[in-house]
Amino acid sequence: MLIRAFVNGKIYVSFNPKRTVEALLVAFGRVLYAGSKEKVKKIVQELGGEIIDLQGKVVLPGFIDSHMHLDELGMSLSMVDLRGVRSIEELKERIREHAKKSGTWVLGHGWDQELFEEKRWPTRWDLDDVIKDKPVMLSRVCLHAAVLNTKAMEMSGLLDLDSPGIIRNEEGEPTGVVKEEAFELAREKFKETLTLEDYKRFIEDGAKFALSNGVTTVGFVSVEESSMKALGELNAEGRLPIRVRAYLDPGRRSRNMYGNTDILQALKKLGIRRGSGGEKLKINGIKILADGSLGARTAWLSKPYSDAQTEGYPNIGRKTLETIVKEAHEAGLQVAVHAIGDATMDMILDVYEHLENAERHRIEHASILREDQIERISKLGAVLAVQPHFIITDWWVLERVGEERAKWVYPFKSALKKGIVLGLSTDAPVEPLNPWETIYAAVTRGKYEEVPLYKHSPNEALTLEEALHAYTHGSAYVLGEESTLGTLEEGKLADFIVVDRDPFKVEKKELREIRVLETYVGGFKAE
Repeated sequence: MLIRAFVNGKIYVSFNPKRTVEALLVAFGRVLYAGSKEKVKKIVQELGGEIIDLQGKVVLPGFIDSHMHLDELGMSLSMVDLRGVRSIEELKERIREHAKKSGTWVLGHGWDQELFEEKRWPTRWDLDDVIKDKPVMLSRVCLHAAVLNTKAMEMSGLLDLDSPGIIRNEEGEPTGVVKEEAFELAREKFKETLTLEDYKRFIEDGAKFALSNGVTTVGFVSVEESSMKALGELNAEGRLPIRVRAYLDPGRRSRNMYGNTDILQALKKLGIRRGSGGEKLKINGIKILADGSLGARTAWLSKPYSDAQTEGYPNIGRKTLETIVKEAHEAGLQVAVHAIGDATMDMILDVYEHLENAERHRIEHASILREDQIERISKLGAVLAVQPHFIITDWWVLERVGEERAKWVYPFKSALKKGIVLGLSTDAPVEPLNPWETIYAAVTRGKYEEVPLYKHSPNEALTLEEALHAYTHGSAYVLGEESTLGTLEEGKLADFIVVDRDPFKVEKKELREIRVLETYVGGFKAE
């Protein structure tokens, strides 16, 4: 038995209540004791264990990202980064350089047309000016839209397809901008070129990147068949360095998004329930994409957008959603449903309320959330996986929904006051995986960036204690693992990080500057 003592540190065991100790005793991957260094050192000396001197450094429970895309994150690390690009010309220049070292496809992620000085969406002709001989696919920051060059449109069969997700100009020609279902078709075409080893590489790269940011457990959502196979192989080979809780796509998406539910049926037949698996890899449930994004105006609102004559639309019909949720619920699987718009939220809550017990079923994002919906969620016992950094990235949100609905945009504090459990997350690679960027956004709510939403809802900012609690214990609760993860209490898994400063000793502006020095999973340092 290898016993390890971590002494001479400021160790935050939990944040609600906020409790610190100076030493941890770890064995079998779990915390055996959290308390005085004298007691810990005595036990280790008697049993011949190892003593690690923290030299006064600050230790926190490992972050748990409750909603992210591990394969997409790993993939994005090799893409051209288009976050913060200020013009279409700058976008073109970045992909021109990237194309020189790319493979069959030229991929990029992170652009936002709201930032462009041209004040318009990019087109396939913009991309054709730079690259004609290779397919190019550049996903918008929200991952609900993309722009493709003509070659990619042809290869994906989108030039001649009749779909509302294919944006056309006044002459009726496809512009290369694709949203939702059409974007999925393009992604599927790209994925056909990938091998199992590609997926394993993406996931392993994403996991190592997570560790470097202090994330020790992830809720990996929208897991497709190839990624699930890759996860299984990596786990069997001992190459999965973080804890992964998988939420599978229930079936191959047809033009009706959920034309069949083959994966869900397979899980039911095999008797796989929430929590099936081991300490590193578990299957928790299924993820359903019920609407789009505010950025692409595809999120489904109860009233039209303030800056467009549309209400958005759902990606799934009410009856289909009812069937999938009911089957998953009866099979003992946890359901996670994406809801950006409040009309989508109404549909989900109607479905959840018809279940015998909807406690612990998840709602992802909850971007527009009315007071009556908060009451309903609280009564149901459903949980929310939210992404505070959207507040900063979507700085234009008031233009989309108007000032009257501003109080409904990410009402974190209101949800907490009603007893709703929040799990923080990033939706990476949609938002930066760095937890300190998320903590900063949750606590400041865009104040220092002068995000217009801030002045309409400063009361919805979280305290630092609330944000850290939601990113550790809260996310563990959302995953159904608050008994084993989320704090450094006795008996829990010894997942923790060492940081370069105490978050409670810095100004709010400095929270995003905190750096992770070391990450430990099961008491062992991740390399």
